[in-house]
Amino acid sequence: MSIVPKETIEVIAQSIGISNFAPDVAPALATDVEYRVREIMQEAIKCMRHSKRTILTVDDVDTAGHKDLFYVDDKDVEFKDLIEAPLPKTPLDTGVITHWLAIEGVQPAIPENAPIEEDGLPVDTKLPVKHVLSRELQLYFDKIKELTLSRSDSILFKEALVSLATDSGIHPLVPYFTYFIADEVTRNLNDFSILFALMRVARSLLQNQQIHIEPYLHQLMPSIFTCLVAKRLGSRFSDNHWELRSFTANLVASICKRYGHVYHNLQPRVTRTLLHAFLDPTKALPQHYGAIQGLAAFGPSVVRLLILPNLEPYLRLLEPEMQLEKHKNGMKRHEAWRVYGALLCAAGICMYDQLKTFPNLLSPPTRAILKSNKKILPTKPKINPGKRKASTDNLKQQPPLKKLATDGSMGVMPINSLAVDKQGLTGGFSTSTAVGSSDVGLSSMSQQLASENISGGRREVGTRALKASAVLAQA
Repeated sequence: MSIVPKETIEVIAQSIGISNFAPDVAPALATDVEYRVREIMQEAIKCMRHSKRTILTVDDVDTAGHKDLFYVDDKDVEFKDLIEAPLPKTPLDTGVITHWLAIEGVQPAIPENAPIEEDGLPVDTKLPVKHVLSRELQLYFDKIKELTLSRSDSILFKEALVSLATDSGIHPLVPYFTYFIADEVTRNLNDFSILFALMRVARSLLQNQQIHIEPYLHQLMPSIFTCLVAKRLGSRFSDNHWELRSFTANLVASICKRYGHVYHNLQPRVTRTLLHAFLDPTKALPQHYGAIQGLAAFGPSVVRLLILPNLEPYLRLLEPEMQLEKHKNGMKRHEAWRVYGALLCAAGICMYDQLKTFPNLLSPPTRAILKSNKKILPTKPKINPGKRKASTDNLKQQPPLKKLATDGSMGVMPINSLAVDKQGLTGGFSTSTAVGSSDVGLSSMSQQLASENISGGRREVGTRALKASAVLAQA
């Protein structure tokens, strides 16, 4: 007795459009279905055990059911067709045929060499082409190499740099120059003059608008970064590797500015690398200097976002290295002061960018001011013409010394927030008020100086005015 009832078979048959079949067919099919189900379950249990599990899953049943069944279609062959078929060709004798698989690394396109195929489709492969340089280009490249490695301080080398920056016929030499720079930087880390010459060659190549150097930036950037954040550049104390790092920082910034639209992740990757070098306490101070110079070369926005937030904790670590009584190593102290100077320059770039938002502070005064004998007067005072003429005549009659002192005390005094006479106007107004409020301009400063003049001249205006009055008193 089958566990599958015959009524189930009849319902399934009717659902697929079979309604008239013999009564003994349903029991026979039920028995066969039961056998197939048991067989599948046994295979599924085997899969479960091989998977080291104790719970039967749907995947086990699917695997046991053999979803993909492959078989060979064995057709019936008629003897008549076989007899009337033509005889096959006589097989050739066994032999050996030789042919070239490759010649100097290039596979010849002959019938014996089958083309490469992927997924059954032939692939159009481009065979490597041997790069041929003219004799003139080879001599040019050899001469540039010689000047870079041995005569980098000559006038001829400077002319060669100009040629590299302007000549349009050196494009076939670009891969050779990039390999030359990368190879020589690795070899000559202890030779400062060669490193500086190589960076100058790289800058000239990058300045050339006639060549396409974008495909070779990935070979050039590691060498440039080495000259920026390497632990040691040069072997002598007199080697000015600080100048080399500053030069390379500007070079990196120019690369990102020129090719940032081609490689959108170039500047983020460069700034991330420089920031890691700046914040890594295990790196040497020259490496921190190179990282700071590299970040500052990108402009005030990068300084504001990456350097200024980390400035206070970094200075707490840098100050002990700068103090003489706590650090007896003169070289270490010199490096610390160099880093401190780089931080000052970076912060100054950011401050100057902020000051440009106050145009009145950076522009010349709208109204000139005259000063003489502790008094500040407008340029166009209301004076009686007769008195003006008389004072001029008296001035002509004065001795030369008195006239010269008076002329030195009179004149136009420009007011500039960035270059203020420390002994003059700084005693007359508050610099913090001018910088902190954008509404305070040159007119307010003129009014303040005028009010001081009216109150009795209690404050001294400038050193030159005092000197003029002293000379007049002696005369």
